[in-house]
Amino acid sequence: MGRPTDNPKRHEIKARIDDETYRILNDYCEEKGTSKAEGIRDGIRRLEPDITKK
Repeated sequence: MGRPTDNPKRHEIKARIDDETYRILNDYCEEKGTSKAEGIRDGIRRLEPDITKK
């Protein structure tokens, strides 16, 4: 087992995506030098401003 982390990733998501979405993700990750998982997390964080505050 690895060292404890400051930001544990407790949730796992599985999704099917089309070829165009996969290409966009790959291009983004190659340009930023990041993993696909981090690229997906970046995209999800960008959704937050669109959430209607209750």
